[in-house]
Amino acid sequence: MSHADPATASEPGLLTPRVLVPFLIVSIVWGSTWFVIRDQLGSVPAVWSVVYRFAVAGICMFALTAIMRQPLKIDAQMMRWTVLLGFLQFSLNFNFVYAAEHHITSGLVAVIFALLIVPNSLLAKWWLGRPIGRNFIIGSAIAAAGVALLMLQEYRAAPVGGDAVLLGLSLTLCGVISASISNVLQVAPKVARFPTVTILSWSMLWGTVFNASLAFAVAGPPVIDPRAEYLGGVLYLAIIGSVLTFPLYFNLVRTIGPGKAAYTGVLTPIIAMMLSTAFEGYRWSALALGGAVLAMVGLLVALRQRKA
Repeated sequence: MSHADPATASEPGLLTPRVLVPFLIVSIVWGSTWFVIRDQLGSVPAVWSVVYRFAVAGICMFALTAIMRQPLKIDAQMMRWTVLLGFLQFSLNFNFVYAAEHHITSGLVAVIFALLIVPNSLLAKWWLGRPIGRNFIIGSAIAAAGVALLMLQEYRAAPVGGDAVLLGLSLTLCGVISASISNVLQVAPKVARFPTVTILSWSMLWGTVFNASLAFAVAGPPVIDPRAEYLGGVLYLAIIGSVLTFPLYFNLVRTIGPGKAAYTGVLTPIIAMMLSTAFEGYRWSALALGGAVLAMVGLLVALRQRKA
């Protein structure tokens, strides 16, 4: 392999505006969604909350695609890909995440999701032949140490028993794998030939179909919480947490690769902890502070633009 592999040599650096701006928007918004998801887990079965979120998001995404004058029509092969992407990203992934938050704290789920950088990088290498650069390996090792400290802090703070933590951890890891496969497929040439918003529109539609089928099977008829907080949460998660962020995120996947794009997941729990500090009186421990610093250092090292 040449020293300056074409797959990565042309990738823009983190401080490039077209990378930095969406990177920060996605991280900040997804850092806030964990708190909103927690309020969705009351009287409404989690699976129905997922249905409502992506039913609204899917409608809005189709509208956005039309407003942007992107093609809505796709061929049969692409339709099959969107069925798979919808099942992995918007059904399996989110049902695992919502279920996990029944057993462990939203903070711990967010921290575990930072591990997305590992399968994203490995799958991109195995399936697409994308190299893993030295800066990325070093940065990821530093960030992994930071994530480990954050995970230890959240584990110690979790008001649940060991079995519940293990179940929540297992569910979250299943969500990570589902999301990772979907992330990498977004870069596959057969998928990337269509605009991101077009793919997301159809994927969210199919995800909603899968979610509704699952909801009827495991939770019975629809249940709704009429509280303004719940309904507002559904709209926030659908429009801000999905329609705004997923096009930005998957464009990052196409621009800088699945591994580097997944670093939004490293920044997300730090954002969540900062928001908790501002609005919930969260107090930083030495573990949390050390973990956050290491994660940020690792992010900067991993995403540093490589010299040819």
